[in-house]
Amino acid sequence: MLETNQEPILLTIIRLLRWHKPEGRLILMIPALWAVFLAAAGKPPVPLVGVIILGTLATSAAGCVVNDLWDRDIDPEVERTRDRPLASRALSVKVGIVVGIIALACAAVLAFYLNRLSFWLSVAAVPVILLYPGAKRVFPVPQLVLSIAWGFAVLISWSAVTQNISLSTWLLWGATVLWTLGFDTVYAMSDREDDRRIGVNSSALFFGDYAPVAIGVFFLGAIALLGWLGVAIHLKLAFWISLTIGTISWLWQFIELRKPELPNPIYGQMFRQNVWIGFILLAGMILGSF
Repeated sequence: MLETNQEPILLTIIRLLRWHKPEGRLILMIPALWAVFLAAAGKPPVPLVGVIILGTLATSAAGCVVNDLWDRDIDPEVERTRDRPLASRALSVKVGIVVGIIALACAAVLAFYLNRLSFWLSVAAVPVILLYPGAKRVFPVPQLVLSIAWGFAVLISWSAVTQNISLSTWLLWGATVLWTLGFDTVYAMSDREDDRRIGVNSSALFFGDYAPVAIGVFFLGAIALLGWLGVAIHLKLAFWISLTIGTISWLWQFIELRKPELPNPIYGQMFRQNVWIGFILLAGMILGSF
């Protein structure tokens, strides 16, 4: 009797949703949590926090499925992505579409909990999420489109508390967009050779040898906007300690990135470090609000 190593379909779907790699889910959740805690001065309603957490999980799941549907024919050409379920044909396109619709439906149900402004911002985010994977085919810096999608997490979460968008919201939005541009350009650096060979765009290719400098500028901009936000809403010492830790961490990454011929795993490690940086900043924002 022949043995089979076929993976259970549930585990394959979990891989499609990237739930086996939590850092990618957490890094979308972080700016949403920044926004909901800052907008509520550190004390948001617990049910709203739950909706925000579940909403980011559903949205990121849908985004992963949409991305893999777009890229199912080019992912097999990239070392990092060739084993993804749609690329390896472990799942059919039909199954991928059904899973994506379910994830979007879950996000939509959660959006109905929000106020009118937050709900319509959620609706506005959908085209950006759906079109981002196509941006790498026509737009030289597709990570900017992803960063704008990340920025919607701030707008939706902040307005869910305050029912409006203020200067402080836009400061956090700008910091989030720049931070995302930074860490996703780091992530894209590991795929440069494959992306160049198959003809897709990325910020790492666009900036070329200046990619580390661009990343440093993005992180510096995020630091400046977070500092401006801290002054504007009178955050206390804990926030400034966390921002100092974040600044030192980003400076270290900038210095490391300037070294020639870094091994590819280093870029993934730096991406994961940004998850920890984000949570350190979140802790500082919460404690600094009291």
